[in-house]
Amino acid sequence: MTTTAPHLGPGRPDAPDSPGELLRRTLRQHAAGVTVITVPGPAGFTATSFTSVSLAPALVSFCLGRVASTLPAVTAASHFAVHLLRAEDAELARLFARSGADRFSSVSWSPTTEGVPLLHSVPGRLTARVVERQWLGDHLQVVGRLQDATGAGPDSALVHHGGAFRTVRPL
Repeated sequence: MTTTAPHLGPGRPDAPDSPGELLRRTLRQHAAGVTVITVPGPAGFTATSFTSVSLAPALVSFCLGRVASTLPAVTAASHFAVHLLRAEDAELARLFARSGADRFSSVSWSPTTEGVPLLHSVPGRLTARVVERQWLGDHLQVVGRLQDATGAGPDSALVHHGGAFRTVRPL
């Protein structure tokens, strides 16, 4: 006997057979680097959507869902910071992924002149000035021009794969 999940309606991104759910299931098999993005407020969140866009000029981007609690702060921000995480930072990633959590109370940080929180414990970070925002489906894409970068990046990068935090190792 075959059982099928009920159809949740056209256009619903969480419907079992929807393109959004197919994309989610497929991309669980794609490893993505884990970062923490911060903006003035202070506000911040864990992101796997961070990517470089261009080297000349030096541009980076990230995406944030329409229902994210940090969306108002991100929309108002003129600058942001991206914090690169290592395997040992999994708890930090979990903290910044929790909805409703006081994300900054137990973390050592200091603000830039623009008010962007810089987390002290991370191995690498960069700061950028927002140059573009655009809605793409149910996410806001934010593009920033690099202002500064510190650290060589993590030796044991934290990644998200198969629905869990993991790390990488040389083959």
